[in-house]
Amino acid sequence: MAKSLPRSASRRTGRMGSRKSARRIPKDVIHVQASFNNTIVTVTDVRGRVISWSSAGTCRFGRTKRGTPFAAQTAGGNTI
Repeated sequence: MAKSLPRSASRRTGRMGSRKSARRIPKDVIHVQASFNNTIVTVTDVRGRVISWSSAGTCRFGRTKRGTPFAAQTAGGNTI
C-alpha cells in the first residue's frame, strides 16, 4: 500500500500554517487617513498587506473628540 502525501494548502489560498504566527517584516509602510471626524492609522508591508490598524474610534474617543490631534496620537500608539 502506498503512503499518502501530506496535504498542503491549496494554490488559491496560498497559506500553509496558522495565520497567528510571528512574521519578520524588514520594511513597513504607515498610512494615515486623517479627516475632520476620525483618524485611521494602518501599518502595511511593502506589498500592501495590512499588518495592523487602529482608529481613534476604536480607542474609545467619542464623536467630536475623534478628530483631535490627541486622538490621532493615541491611535498611532495603539497600532503597534
